[in-house]
Amino acid sequence: MTQAIDQTSVTLRRALTLPLFTLYGLGVTVGAGIYVLIGTTAAQAGAQAWLAFVLAAIVVGFTAFSFAELSTRFPVSAGEAAYVEAGFNSPRLALVVGVLVALSGMISAAAITVGASGYLSGLTGQPDAPLIVGIVVAMGLLAWWGIAQSVTVAAGITVLELLGLGFVIFWGLVMAPGDGVAPAQLLPTTGAVPWAGVAGASLLAFFAFIGFEDMVNVAEEVQNPRVAIPRGILLTLVLAAVLYVATSIAVLLAVPVADLAASAAPLTLVFATAPTAVQAGFSALAVVATINGVLIQMIMASRVLYGMARRGHLPARLATLSPGRQTPSVATALVAVGILGLALFFPIVQLAEWTSLIVLSVFTVVNLSLIALKWRSSGPVGGPVGGPVGGPVGGPVGGDHFSVPLIVPVLGVITSLALLATSVL
Repeated sequence: MTQAIDQTSVTLRRALTLPLFTLYGLGVTVGAGIYVLIGTTAAQAGAQAWLAFVLAAIVVGFTAFSFAELSTRFPVSAGEAAYVEAGFNSPRLALVVGVLVALSGMISAAAITVGASGYLSGLTGQPDAPLIVGIVVAMGLLAWWGIAQSVTVAAGITVLELLGLGFVIFWGLVMAPGDGVAPAQLLPTTGAVPWAGVAGASLLAFFAFIGFEDMVNVAEEVQNPRVAIPRGILLTLVLAAVLYVATSIAVLLAVPVADLAASAAPLTLVFATAPTAVQAGFSALAVVATINGVLIQMIMASRVLYGMARRGHLPARLATLSPGRQTPSVATALVAVGILGLALFFPIVQLAEWTSLIVLSVFTVVNLSLIALKWRSSGPVGGPVGGPVGGPVGGPVGGDHFSVPLIVPVLGVITSLALLATSVL
């Protein structure tokens, strides 16, 4: 076991306010999932593709509340690993979970990179490979620059991408000629809904919601984390769900399902009859929106590796901070290299499915950890759960944390396993 880093000698900067923290979550949640995968989702679920996003939101919702409690019990980097270590008292299991979380961030960022290169290639006519390299290198440098700077840039881009989705909703519902499905086809009726397709599409739709769990991995950089983290997580989930359902309905009404399924840049099809300036402007916005997700996933994955190295689960070299920048430079470089390799050699749908499967597995274990913590705290021993402050996972401060009923993590386990099961049916 690698020796843990002295917790008092190396610290991250608490620079994230609640608005910045929420925009960070929206930036990683709202992006490639809806900008790139809406076509594949529609190919599987047809006119009921919007239901896949509703189903995915329900699955995510229970686990989001579990994360809200756990992140205030243990507001540290590499949060999922810390939760599992506290719940099961197993550093080895914590290591596995932490590595899976970092890996999911890299695979997700690779998927987003491939999606961004598709939009950028359509805009510039350049081949994908050099665009992928340029995207990853640029985002890696920005992630190294500093947490406040990189998240501020990401927050600004997030505002633009949210406005972009609002524009898609407006154009699809009001301005587009309505060449897609008839409104009546959107409504689920007995025997008319391809439920197997909706269930399968929900695994891809789930990818679109991945992001809120990444928020806990910058907990050491959030101001007043015990208040800001639960609020930021729940705001992110609600806003993302509303945007996804509205966007998917608008796109389904505006564009034929077959065209959506065949496109690498499906949202641009909404503007097929729009003026050239509108089409080019939205394509540019889509490039920026998807690239934003690469940056934020890169920040998350590097913080997971940093947090695990800091507690002695990974080589201490990964806990090295850049002088002056106070960012994990070695971890960031390693993450960037991993993203680049994945993006160059694997297709986006495969990457998205891998990400969803890994994250759902992590969700299951994290919910089980919260169940174990709650069971232990309500048992004969009583008292607060976890070690003292400064222990192996930071430890909660008494009962000063957000709390949910036991049924919430139980339902989190059930829904996560149910969605996982759709991948093998």
